[in-house]
Amino acid sequence: MEISVDNKKPTNLQVKGQKMTTRKFGVDVSNNRRALGVINQKGGAQLYPCAVNKRTLPQANGNNENSVPNQVHRPITRKLAAQIANKKQCFPEDVLNPKQSSESFKVWEDMEDQPVPMSLETTEPQKDHMQEVEMEDIFEEPVVDIDVSDTKNHLAVVEYVEDLYAHYRKMESYGMVSPNYMLTQQSDINERMRAILIDWLVEVHHKFDLQQETLFLTVNLIDRFLAKQSVVRKKLQLVGLVAMLLACKYEEVSVPVVDDLVFISDKAYSRTEILEMEKLMLNTLEFNMSVPTPYVFLKRYLKAAQSEIKLEQMSFYLMELCLVEYEMIKFTPSFLAAASVYTAQCSLYGLKQWSKTCEWHTNYTEDQLLECSRMMVKCHEKAGTGRLTGVYRKYNTSKFGYAAKCEPANFIVVEEGSQQ
Repeated sequence: MEISVDNKKPTNLQVKGQKMTTRKFGVDVSNNRRALGVINQKGGAQLYPCAVNKRTLPQANGNNENSVPNQVHRPITRKLAAQIANKKQCFPEDVLNPKQSSESFKVWEDMEDQPVPMSLETTEPQKDHMQEVEMEDIFEEPVVDIDVSDTKNHLAVVEYVEDLYAHYRKMESYGMVSPNYMLTQQSDINERMRAILIDWLVEVHHKFDLQQETLFLTVNLIDRFLAKQSVVRKKLQLVGLVAMLLACKYEEVSVPVVDDLVFISDKAYSRTEILEMEKLMLNTLEFNMSVPTPYVFLKRYLKAAQSEIKLEQMSFYLMELCLVEYEMIKFTPSFLAAASVYTAQCSLYGLKQWSKTCEWHTNYTEDQLLECSRMMVKCHEKAGTGRLTGVYRKYNTSKFGYAAKCEPANFIVVEEGSQQ
């Protein structure tokens, strides 16, 4: 039996495990001879799908026995042609006489210009499944890599930033105090006096133009000291001044001198009293000044929120309002920072907004933050009223973008009332 093929559209026999490729005239025949020899030694090739041309089907099935063989797409010498004619066992009968089945072969048009797939028998994926995957990919919010832009900034320590904040989260509980320390430890002072002291220190901090982290550390030192040491009310202002002095020594480059503290206290305390209180506070706190405050978490979470200057000012405004409130000390610093960013977004944009990136970096969901956020909204509502308006007046200036004029996110509180 003779093989007749079309010399215009080359066909290839696909061997299992090898990629099907097309060849042109003039290619070296040594590889072809070796492939035929391998097939012959194994006693014939197994049946694999073949790529044939439509016009060669009748000839391949033996319907035209008198057909004259045409030139094959691969160069064949006379010796090789004789071997093919005399030794049919080089090709099994199933290959020479393939069954006319759509599963046994595929017809390929323009194979010379198009790449041939690895397998001719492919299973088409179901359209419904593909559409479902595509819809999930479209609506699933990705988590943004917030540190990718700082890879070349050595001060950002991108290699260690995740480990640093994991350590902060682990150590933040050691810098917290009992929310009932005013009742258990203090007998001559109360929550109202603490609020007056911190509201005054916010103004002092602003007048001295100190760093933001200094204020947060000052409040932390005050609460930790008052939770361990009983203080009479006439010494409470002295505790606040010394706490700010220690915070400045820890955070600032230029530290206020003791005489400045004597002056702003209207000479209520002498230099000796300030130095004595400094010793007492350091010994009470066991010289432990390195505690994570809400400031370090707030900076990180603002970066996760991809904040602009307005969102940053609004977040710090809400956070400083919380410093004055005694009831807010029950929340961890990281939780307060996350709630401040969330509430600031609600206040500025007028809707609830908490991205997957913020949730990933804060480890807090929107539902977890709602309780603290509602408390912040209530603090925001009364910020400009009453006697304690230090934070409000500070953020009602052009330096802080008049953040205090922003309307509070009352819809969060209204939503709570409607649910109840």
